[in-house]
Amino acid sequence: MLLLALLGAHRARAQERASAAEPPRDEEAAAATVQRLIGNGQPQNGRIFIGLPEIAESGNSVPLTVRVQSPMTVDDHVRLVHVVAERNPRPWVASFTLGPRSGKAEVETYIRLSDSQYVAVYAQMNDGSWWTQRVNVTVTIGACESLTVRY
Repeated sequence: MLLLALLGAHRARAQERASAAEPPRDEEAAAATVQRLIGNGQPQNGRIFIGLPEIAESGNSVPLTVRVQSPMTVDDHVRLVHVVAERNPRPWVASFTLGPRSGKAEVETYIRLSDSQYVAVYAQMNDGSWWTQRVNVTVTIGACESLTVRY
């Protein structure tokens, strides 16, 4: 009986240490990241297409396509694109610098997602305006969890 009580107390302390070591994953961290990336910009919804699977079997490598509606001319083009995964331990995922010589306002990459969450994209146009879009992704096995399962 005493052994079971000690084992339970040890397990509770291990869980406390694990949760204390994990960075905060909340709306405040994502909001602070967005504030740092776009400053005082007031993003409007629209102009952005986010291509992400609705369900990702593994968060280790999730394909992402971002397209922004823009003619990509000298007078009207996308300057910056930021990707934020709101529940990742580190919400900032990627940033891209574009210009009229990019030809089209489209980027493709693979991202890591810790678990099911919203992924937001922020795009700055050359006139200083900001645009945004969010999509929800369901992740079956998070990026951090799959490493412990495999190794």
